[in-house]
Parts: sequence; structure tokens; C-alpha cells
Amino acid sequence: MSKNHRGSGIRSLPKHGRGTCAICGKENIKVLYEKEVNGQTVNICKFCNAHLKNVAVKEAPAPAVEAAAEAPAEEAAATEAPAETPAAEAPAETPAE
Repeated sequence: MSKNHRGSGIRSLPKHGRGTCAICGKENIKVLYEKEVNGQTVNICKFCNAHLKNVAVKEAPAPAVEAAAEAPAEEAAATEAPAETPAAEAPAETPAE
């Protein structure tokens, strides 16, 4: 797996990739992640990058979860109806024996 944000990969950067985070304002922290914030591309720290990803994940799947919840309910209703019909016919066959 790639290790782009540590070691020899950041030695070529000014101050070895350290600076002030544009979001949290921490100083002398590795700012190695470029993100677009308010229309500008800025360098941010690892913690702010993770926070932005977590926020995006929480917002994105909300509509997909609702659609997925409705589909199994419809499938369950469709599978229950045929199951009831053979069950009603089964007792009629049993007394014939």
C-alpha cells in the first residue's frame, strides 16, 4: 500500500509538508491533503480530512437507505402471498391419505 504522506514522499515539500491547517488553524502540523473548501483549494491536516470524509459519508447514503428499506418490504409482501396459497391447499391433501 502506498505511503505518500510520510517519509521520503514529503521530504521534497517545503518544510517537509508542515504548515498551518486552513480549517482548524493548528500550526506546525502536516498539511498534506488538498481539498476544495468554499471554492478554494487549500491544504488541510489529516484530522480535518477525515472529518470532511465522515461528514460526506453520513450525508450521502441517507436517500439510498430509504429506497433500500422500501424494496425489501415490497419483496417480502410478494413472497408472503404465494406462500399462503400452498399452505391453504396442503391441509386439503392431508385428509385424502
